[in-house]
Formats: sequence, structure tokens, C-alpha cells
Amino acid sequence: MVRAASIGIRLAPEVREALEEAAKADRRSMSAYVEYLIIRDLEDKGFLPKGAAE
Repeated sequence: MVRAASIGIRLAPEVREALEEAAKADRRSMSAYVEYLIIRDLEDKGFLPKGAAE
């Protein structure tokens, strides 16, 4: 998948800390983990076909 866009988001400090911990536990960077979560959610809701983001 080609990464063609970037977005900026604001997070509460406690959310950012939790995100950092979750990403580290999954051996991903924070941005890779956020992308993974977005893709999984979009696939689960039918907005993105399964495997289309690979």
C-alpha cells in the first residue's frame, strides 16, 4: 500500500500514553499502530474490503 497522505491528530496525554504502550506491545511505531487500528475498523465496518490495504 502506498502511503500518500498524512493527518495530524490531537490526543489527551493519557490516550497518547496508552497508545504508546499498545504500539510498543505490538512491536509497531505509534503511526503504524494507528494505521493498523484504522484499517481493521474500516474492514470490520465494510468500508474497506478485507486485505485491500495490503
